Amino acid sequence: MAELNQKTQESGKKKIRSRKMAPNVDLTAMVDLAFLLITFFMLTTTLNKPAAMDIAMPDKTKGEATPPVLIDENRTATFILGDGKFMWYHGDFKKPIAASEKPSDIEKTLPQVLAQLKAKISTLPNNKDMIVLIKPSKDARTKDVIHTIDEIKHQNITRYVIGKTQEEEEKQLLASIQ
Repeated sequence: MAELNQKTQESGKKKIRSRKMAPNVDLTAMVDLAFLLITFFMLTTTLNKPAAMDIAMPDKTKGEATPPVLIDENRTATFILGDGKFMWYHGDFKKPIAASEKPSDIEKTLPQVLAQLKAKISTLPNNKDMIVLIKPSKDARTKDVIHTIDEIKHQNITRYVIGKTQEEEEKQLLASIQ
């Protein structure tokens, strides 16, 4: 490993000072150990697996007109997302079963709203699950959309759709949120 090279003194009357040489350190074993550790940790570690959200998007085929899907308005709830605020309505936009009067904070009130809507839908006679329509505006933050989807999954709602605001009244409602 470490070697010290020194000259031996000759015997005689004169004292000859020996010149001290710098010690030599053999690092071959250290390099071998480093490569063994690197390969061990490379082979035994696992990389982070990306977490992806499953979103089913409709097939966009040209020329084919798809008939509109009729959904029971008692089962649907729509969330219109703005910049940190949201408004919601249950049922049809023109004649809602229930709706929010003013914009509210997403993080504080969204879990309560979803729990109330889920409880109301569970009392329906046909006991079908709830459908949530999420309509973010251009000013909506990605964080708010993700938080909304997380809360929907937390409430065990399996059917939700992310769409665009279509009706002019919804766009005016969004303008009031800002």
